[in-house]
Amino acid sequence: MYLGGLQKSSLVDYPGKLSSVIFFSGCNFDCPYCHNPELARGGTACQADLSPSHICRFLEKRRAFLDGVVISGGEPTLQTDLEDFCRKIKEFGYPVKLDTNGSRPEVLEKLIDDKLVDYVAMDLKTDPVLYSSYIKPDCGPDPILASIRILMESGIDYEFRTTCVKPIVTLETVENISHLIQGARRYALQRFRSRDVLHPEFFGGVDNEYSHEELLQLKATAERHVNKCILR
Repeated sequence: MYLGGLQKSSLVDYPGKLSSVIFFSGCNFDCPYCHNPELARGGTACQADLSPSHICRFLEKRRAFLDGVVISGGEPTLQTDLEDFCRKIKEFGYPVKLDTNGSRPEVLEKLIDDKLVDYVAMDLKTDPVLYSSYIKPDCGPDPILASIRILMESGIDYEFRTTCVKPIVTLETVENISHLIQGARRYALQRFRSRDVLHPEFFGGVDNEYSHEELLQLKATAERHVNKCILR
C-alpha cells in the first residue's frame, strides 16, 4: 500500500461526521487542476513511520472520539490491498467513506457488494466524452458511466462532485453531466482554487475561476435534474 498521509480529524470530509482522512498516493488521471499534486505524482506528505498498522492502532484508540473514516487520494482504488484495509477499519466499527474518480468500476462494485464502504463521493471531472481531451488521453467514457450506474443503483449513500474550472467545465458540461446523473441524491459543484495545482501551465495565466454568480447559474442548471445540488 502506498500511503500518502493521515489527517487525524476533519469536520468537512464526511458529511455529518467527525472523521479521520487517510490519503493514498498515486493516481491514474492527470487532471490539470488537481489540488493534491504531490499525491497525484505518487509522492507522500506523511511521516516515514506511517504504515497501515500504525493507522489501525490510531483508529482503534480513537473509537470513542471519531464517527467515521475517509479513504482518499490520489486514487484509492489503485491499491491492491484496499479491500482488506477497509475490512479492518469496519471491524473497528467505523463507517467508511470512499473518495474516487470512478475509473475502476469493478473495484467500486466489489467494495459495495462486500459492504466495505458506506458512502462514496465520485468526482465527475467533466462530460465523460471529454475525458480523453482534458483528463487522460486514453480514457473513454465507459468506466465513468459504469461507475455512475453502480452508485445510483447501489442503495448506499453517495454524492457526485465536479470542480468548476474553465474551460474543462462549462454550462453545457454541467447540463450534460446532470442528465447522466438524473435523479442523483446529491451533486456538489466545487469552486476551483488556482493555487498549487498539478499543471499550472495548462491555464496560461488566464483566470479560470467562476464567479459566485456564475456558480449559481451552474447550480440552477444542475438542480433541475438532481435531488440536491450544493456549492462548495
